[in-house]
Amino acid sequence: MKLARFRYKQQIHHGIVHGDKLIPIPTDSVFPQTMPELLHQYSALKSQLETLTQETDDAVELEQAELLAPIAAPEKFLGVGLNYADHIAETGLERPDFPTIFNKQTSCIIGPESPIERPFLSDKLDYEGELAFVIGKHCRHVKAEQAHEVIAGYTIVNDVSVRDWQIKSPTWTLGKSFDTHGPMGPWIVTADSLDPHNLELRTWVNDELRQQSSTQHLIFDCFNLVETLSSVCTLKPGDIIATGTCSGVGVKMKPRGYMKPGDRVTVEIEGIGSLSNPVIQEQESHHFIS
Repeated sequence: MKLARFRYKQQIHHGIVHGDKLIPIPTDSVFPQTMPELLHQYSALKSQLETLTQETDDAVELEQAELLAPIAAPEKFLGVGLNYADHIAETGLERPDFPTIFNKQTSCIIGPESPIERPFLSDKLDYEGELAFVIGKHCRHVKAEQAHEVIAGYTIVNDVSVRDWQIKSPTWTLGKSFDTHGPMGPWIVTADSLDPHNLELRTWVNDELRQQSSTQHLIFDCFNLVETLSSVCTLKPGDIIATGTCSGVGVKMKPRGYMKPGDRVTVEIEGIGSLSNPVIQEQESHHFIS
């Protein structure tokens, strides 16, 4: 099942993607009103959600709605660095024995078609197409063998990176967290309908294919990552973990393949869909205090 957040006629809804339509989930006492809670209760509500897809009177055409990031403000938005062997090879670094984890601040999250801003502080704006998984249970100390029980679903993340700011901070967080640098979507595919470890991944900048790999090449797969992260902190419904990118990033191209205003970057993952965003220039006048 595909679960989405969308705006239609100035109202924000949660819905089920059914073919080329969105089926709004009723705003009543039966269904939770936030995506994290909907994912938390998904198993119990699955049959009722499936019934909704047969009642299409309130259906909205996909093209008439504005798809939003499927989760607006997760408590945790984590990324994984150096998690594909081919990406490690292009960086010239050694294969890690333990996953490299960093934070992306949740204020960077945007949805499909929302513009990525090239900051006026830097022109070293890079893309990273990634599979992300979404936690569906409160959990701690989960072994990899049981990790599938706590993952609610999967989505696409573009881990946009400002490379010089990434280098400035040993934790990478600043270079990963500029506003608009967390495109996510177009929806969440529930874990009961997807094998996360055998999916084709492609990233285009305009019409140029820049990245192509498969999630079967992840060094630390989704289940291993759950075990590592839950060893340290409680994972909660709605937490997003982006699993890392493959080779083909702009910083390793000759000449550099950084994104620039007027570009469009599209990440496609088999079984999920595509996430596409235009690139614009941030205006220096965007500063504000309120």
